[in-house]
Amino acid sequence: MLDLESIEKAYERVSKVVHRTPFAYAPILSEISGYEVYLKKENLQRTGAFKLRGAFNRIATLVESGKRGGVVAASAGNHAQGVAFSAKYFDIDATIIMPESTPLTKVQGVKDFGAKVILHGSNYDEAYAYAVTFGKENNYDFVHPFTDDEVIAGQGTVTLEIFDEMDNLDALVIPVGGGGLISGMSIASKALHPEIKIIGVSAEGAPAMKQSYDAQKAIDTTSVRTIADGIAVRDTSPVTLAYILKNVDAFEGVCEDEIASAILFLLEKQKVLVEGAGAVGVAALLHGKLDLPKGSKVGVVLSGGNIDVTMLALIIEKGLMKSARKIKLLVTLVDKPGALQSFTKILTDIGANIVQIGYDRTSIDLEFGEANVSVALETKGVEHQEMIRKKLAESGFAFKEEH
Repeated sequence: MLDLESIEKAYERVSKVVHRTPFAYAPILSEISGYEVYLKKENLQRTGAFKLRGAFNRIATLVESGKRGGVVAASAGNHAQGVAFSAKYFDIDATIIMPESTPLTKVQGVKDFGAKVILHGSNYDEAYAYAVTFGKENNYDFVHPFTDDEVIAGQGTVTLEIFDEMDNLDALVIPVGGGGLISGMSIASKALHPEIKIIGVSAEGAPAMKQSYDAQKAIDTTSVRTIADGIAVRDTSPVTLAYILKNVDAFEGVCEDEIASAILFLLEKQKVLVEGAGAVGVAALLHGKLDLPKGSKVGVVLSGGNIDVTMLALIIEKGLMKSARKIKLLVTLVDKPGALQSFTKILTDIGANIVQIGYDRTSIDLEFGEANVSVALETKGVEHQEMIRKKLAESGFAFKEEH
């Protein structure tokens, strides 16, 4: 199995290209959680994620051994960009097989580094199967995103940077998909500070590794569905599971709403943009999933920041609704001159800002002489929304809320 020396050698290689990302105290998150929280901001890494470390270390070792015939990889995005960047650095060919559902921003990011992209399959595992076949047919070396010792060693270099800045942490909270990051980081962590607690966090929509950890044996799932596409892995790797069972002290899962709220929290309160996979550790903190003594010094890895803009817009919209800063109503009016003006005057008087409005008088659900007004309002919290409902009811308007 890998050891600390392998990870230190990996750092000698990757330090030529990777950013030494910030490891910064998070005061608001610390106050909310009751821990002393520090964030390792790998979302600010070159290519936008930690994956560059493992990909570069793997390709560097191939080049050192004289292999320059080209590489192939399968990835939902972040590993792909790491491989593409590294291949360009060493001036070798790279082909990346990506699932057909991969966000455009990640596809374009790979192409920008000069790699060829082939979209194939509905998820990572289908793309992976095709990539293996493609590699054999074209005599390309396959660069696995996590089941590879050199990749795992490269990911473990995150720990070396953290401990160089703070060597008295009580726990590290690390996102888990295929398990490459937590494998490498836990090897280095336990070698340098055996007493530290290593806590893995995965998305409940991609539960294979957590189920395997709980059962102490590899368990595969039939499907994955999560906004944390960077950790949406269907099948468990026996290689990374072995490291996880040896070194990881606890394993938690977070649901989609918890991930989304963590993304929004980090954006609003920490001024940090992360993708779903990068937010799972903070989601676990915000929702009380960690069993640690109060005041513990906790490092949380923000593993990546390559979030699709469309997904971000959806998360913000839903977050505004959940936090009572926005409300959508369907209001039935008498379809006559002045009715709409009367309705909007009520909203004006109560301080609700209209951000979207629609008028429908033709729906078959309406009686003749009625009209539906769909309206989205900016509001100032739960009490303000209650005031709006009360005022509309007192004024005789029939309405229902849209979610």
